[in-house]
Amino acid sequence: MVKSLKQSDLDQFDAKILSILSREGRLTVTELANRVGLSKSPCQVRLKRLIEEEYILGFQAILNPKKLGLEHIAFATVTLSNTTEKGLKEFNDAVVKIPEVEMCHMIAGSFDYLIKVRTTDIQSYRQVMGECISTLPYVASTSTYVAMEAIKDSFSEAL
Repeated sequence: MVKSLKQSDLDQFDAKILSILSREGRLTVTELANRVGLSKSPCQVRLKRLIEEEYILGFQAILNPKKLGLEHIAFATVTLSNTTEKGLKEFNDAVVKIPEVEMCHMIAGSFDYLIKVRTTDIQSYRQVMGECISTLPYVASTSTYVAMEAIKDSFSEAL
């Protein structure tokens, strides 16, 4: 088993590698090494360690929702009728299977979950809500909040 790094074990080079890759994940190791101020081999060793230690979980393409016609964003709050571990697990296992659900967070507050849903328009959101979200295990009630404009979105900064 590989020894886990603590955040305090990250030095300035590790932090810079993470910062750069969080914005530009397709850099070559050579370009990354130049930007960080290391030679290629030590940078590659650090990158491999950061991946193995799960500081970096993966690399992905960030798609442009406007080009794909997926500009409609709604946030749904969900209250469950059963919040036992069994109920939570059943809900969690089911919600991750809905492709339109971009994010889902369990919340401490007046409702149980906050879900970000991305669709083409309000009609398709209504269909996802009625056919998918509302039928999830133990859903007692939902409320919807439609986003009018994204002011800050971690993915939009990359576009």
